[in-house]
Amino acid sequence: MSTLIKSLVNNREVVFDSGRFDDWCVYVVEANGAKKAPFDTEYFSDLKTIDSHYSGDKVYNDFVLIYDKTRKTIDSSVLELIDEIVSTYQDEHKILVEQWFAVIYAGMIAEENKQFAILKKRIKRLGMHQTLILDYEPKVAANFSRGKKWRELDAIMRPLGF
Repeated sequence: MSTLIKSLVNNREVVFDSGRFDDWCVYVVEANGAKKAPFDTEYFSDLKTIDSHYSGDKVYNDFVLIYDKTRKTIDSSVLELIDEIVSTYQDEHKILVEQWFAVIYAGMIAEENKQFAILKKRIKRLGMHQTLILDYEPKVAANFSRGKKWRELDAIMRPLGF
């Protein structure tokens, strides 16, 4: 049974549903009911492209506003914050910004709820930081943590302030 996170203006929905490991898999559901679990590389790529149209690390700073308010449960005030953030983007970017920020928000909730995850939502922030601040290629950022121990990743994140 899926759990609605956010209905999007493009007639899609972001939901939690059962995945291979748990019930915290994030999907984007099309208007026709087809659902797909997006890959980090997809939203890292799109957000990096969108970020190139703005100054001052806008996309990353907006992400951090959502990150700071993310907890273990869906919070309507965070969904409202996403809507407020989306309204500050150019019209041609609004649909993707809404979709990907909703997906990332859901992904961070999922990380906060994973039973044995130690780094929790910080892992999403590392990927966003690497992509948008350190200018890593999205594929590199998306795969960076694979095979690394949590202590090694924690040692990378702490000096960055998260």
